[in-house]
Amino acid sequence: MPARAPRFSHVIGVDDAPFARDHRGDVQVVGTVFSGLRLEGVLSTRVRRDGRNATPAIAAMIRGSRFYAQAQVVMLQGIAVAGFNVVDLAALHEALALPVVVVARRLPDLDAIRDALLSRVRGGRRKWALIERAGPMEPVASVYVQRAGISLDDASALIARLSVNGHLPEPLRAAHLIAGGLTTGESRGRA
Repeated sequence: MPARAPRFSHVIGVDDAPFARDHRGDVQVVGTVFSGLRLEGVLSTRVRRDGRNATPAIAAMIRGSRFYAQAQVVMLQGIAVAGFNVVDLAALHEALALPVVVVARRLPDLDAIRDALLSRVRGGRRKWALIERAGPMEPVASVYVQRAGISLDDASALIARLSVNGHLPEPLRAAHLIAGGLTTGESRGRA
C-alpha cells in the first residue's frame, strides 16, 4: 500500500499589497493563516520595494506569531514581493523548517525578468541567482509552482484541496484581498 500524502491542514498564505509605480520605501506584506478552509488569523510585515529583506521579514513575521507552532506549509503568490524583493525559497524553508510553495497564475516571462534584474535593479545578479536556484516553474492544475521541502504530488494535492473559488488556493486569495483592502481602502483585481 503506498504511503499517504500529508494533509497540510495549517497553511499560511503570503502576498504583498499593491503600490504605486513611483512608490519608494516599504510595502505591506500580508499573511493569512488557514486551518483547512477556515481563516484563523492575519499577519503582516513590511519589506523594502525592490530590496533584499523579504526572506528574513517573512520568516520573522511567521516565527514571531502565535500561529507558527501549528503551521505546516507556507504559500507565496510569486517568488518576489514589493517589486523585485526576491524570496530565497531554500533559506525560508530552512528558517521556518516548513515546506514552501510559490504559486503563479501563469508562467512568468523569465527572459524579461532576467533582463530587468540585470539591467535596472540594484543587486539584480544575486536576485536572478535566487530565482534560478528555486528551480523551474512546474504546472499543477491551472497554476504553476516552485517549491522547497515538498514533493510535486503533495503540492498538487494541497493546491487542489484549497482552490475552491478559482485557481488560487484560498490562503493566497485571502491574502491578496486583505492586502489590497488595507492599502487602498478596498480590494480589487483578480483574487
